[in-house]
Amino acid sequence: MNARRRHGTPQRRRPETREIAVRQVTDKYSEYPSNGLTPERLAGIFREADTGDVLRQMELFEDIEEKDPHLFSQLQTRKNAVTGLDFEIIPFGDEPRDREIADFITEQLGGLESLEEIETDLLDAIGKGFAVSEILWGYDNAGRVVVKEIISRYQKRFFWDSLDDSFKVRTPDAPEGVLLPANKFIVHKYKARSGHPSRAGILRVVAWMYLFKNYDLKDWVSFAEIYGLPMRLGKYQPGASDADKRALMRALVQIGADAAGIVPDGTSIDFITTEKSGSIDLYERLARFCDEQISKAVLGQTLTSDSGGGSYAQSKTHNEVRHDLIVADCKALAATLRRDLIRPLCLFNFGESQRIPKIRFDCEESEDLLQTANILGVLVEKTGLRVPVSYIYKKFSIPEPEDGEEIAAPRTNSGSGAAAFLARRNTSTSLQPPQSVGALAASATCLRRFSNYLTAQTV
Repeated sequence: MNARRRHGTPQRRRPETREIAVRQVTDKYSEYPSNGLTPERLAGIFREADTGDVLRQMELFEDIEEKDPHLFSQLQTRKNAVTGLDFEIIPFGDEPRDREIADFITEQLGGLESLEEIETDLLDAIGKGFAVSEILWGYDNAGRVVVKEIISRYQKRFFWDSLDDSFKVRTPDAPEGVLLPANKFIVHKYKARSGHPSRAGILRVVAWMYLFKNYDLKDWVSFAEIYGLPMRLGKYQPGASDADKRALMRALVQIGADAAGIVPDGTSIDFITTEKSGSIDLYERLARFCDEQISKAVLGQTLTSDSGGGSYAQSKTHNEVRHDLIVADCKALAATLRRDLIRPLCLFNFGESQRIPKIRFDCEESEDLLQTANILGVLVEKTGLRVPVSYIYKKFSIPEPEDGEEIAAPRTNSGSGAAAFLARRNTSTSLQPPQSVGALAASATCLRRFSNYLTAQTV
């Protein structure tokens, strides 16, 4: 330790290159615990998960996600809101070494195939409480430690030890479970509420709505069978033979399926229509209610995910609530990737465990770029606000031109807005304020108007 500090060379660790949680053929099989699910069975599965053994709970979550199209759609919407975002690696500081580390991390993440699939696998923790992916480390031609592959592992392979609550994985060599090696797994956890991670997933809450909706759909199908078609009643003569009776029964069944049939002479078929005097949309309303509760749990709102009506202001408010969830998901995923993927890369290649670069997802809400350009033009021309040119390039996602590259220019140098201001700017990195007293007075008036505009928009 002292020798390392004297020479100023951080010690680099070597990664675990063996595959730990090797996939097994039995991983794809399930007990399908949702078949014949009752409140008693559901409560029993949850009590079993509370002890740390989440195998049946994870199989249940997989099952209900496959069977409920509305739930599947809402979870996909929640995940895709994050996986479709761009991200950037931010250096820890301004030192050249920090920039070197950040460039290396950017290269590594950019070289990963199907990075969005990796993010989707980790975001499975939103529904199930946690998600685990194993990192397969390797070396490149320069001897640097690189990521060869990141493989998602089934949650049902993991459990919490009932004695010390340690997180373990079952492997072919150790079916009783082993501790997860350091810097080998990416463990993403989602906390829908406080408590143990085995109880933190959204599907833990949604499972009850799924159960009630499942009962409702079964009764709805029975209702449609009873009241959807008239009952067919066959009548035969007292002296009819067994063969005539069987032929009449076949005709009744055939009429129900094909709307046509033949019967022996002397028999008849009557159609009896049943009338339902009560509310016939009870089952649909109950199913819709369950879907709305599922939407609230997953997306935080119902208006933009269901077909119900509502005002523009209500929809805007609901979108803001959902944006809060997107920001929270981005921050949680970024923290996980920084801890379990970026930090090991820095440790193995630079011996650095403190000055770790950050990953930031671009989760800002979209805005009206034309309105932004006009506001920038007003602020610069009228108030003399010093705006860095680099900010404008980044704000409008415009690449900064290289030396000698042909650039677009306005036809004249007159006009207002960001285009005119960019055309008249000098070679400095920021715009200069006006110098005259009249310009300052106009700037104050314009600033007051802009403040009133922002106040009106907020209200």
